[in-house]
Amino acid sequence: MNETPVNVPRSSDSSAPLDSITHGRLRFLSGASNVTVHADPSTGGLYRSRFEGVVPEVWTEGGVVNIRYPRFFHPFGRRGCSGKVALNATIPWHIEVRDGASKVTADLSQLKLGSFEVAGGASKVELTLPRVSGLVPVRVLGGASNIVIHRPESVATRVRVVGGSTNLTFDDQRFGAVGSEVKLQGPNYDGASERYEITITGGASNVAIDSR
Repeated sequence: MNETPVNVPRSSDSSAPLDSITHGRLRFLSGASNVTVHADPSTGGLYRSRFEGVVPEVWTEGGVVNIRYPRFFHPFGRRGCSGKVALNATIPWHIEVRDGASKVTADLSQLKLGSFEVAGGASKVELTLPRVSGLVPVRVLGGASNIVIHRPESVATRVRVVGGSTNLTFDDQRFGAVGSEVKLQGPNYDGASERYEITITGGASNVAIDSR
């Protein structure tokens, strides 16, 4: 059963001061479902969040923001819960989701992004990436379905899909069914100062990677 115990709070707000923190890390330790993440230039603190329905535990350790849902929570097929997380836009961030992501929207177009990783699979995820400096990895481990990744047009990108794929789109390249591994690379990738390396393991279905 996926019913919320009566003693679990139905909503919760949290935040933390920036102080002297120069780097941030956002970690979902037990999956993420119906969550939006974005950079907010008006946020003076490290972060602020609001969760409703199933409320996770949220705490910080230096620049690390940890979010952990109760044990009965499962990100896939979960209803009646939502969350919003706003990150400070002045410091670089690494974002990590363990145990899967479902119905997640991450508008990181104004964020300084160091890496983005989902382990445990992802479904119905839309990710908007920012301009970057150097090589930034984006990883979905454990399979991906119904994923849209937007990146700035000027940022070179390489894509690797392991485990087969169906309905994969990379800019103007479209693939129906591919049985094993796919490696795609945009123009001027080698030697570019701004680069994304996107890796999907466990197979991909209905995945689109485009530029804006």
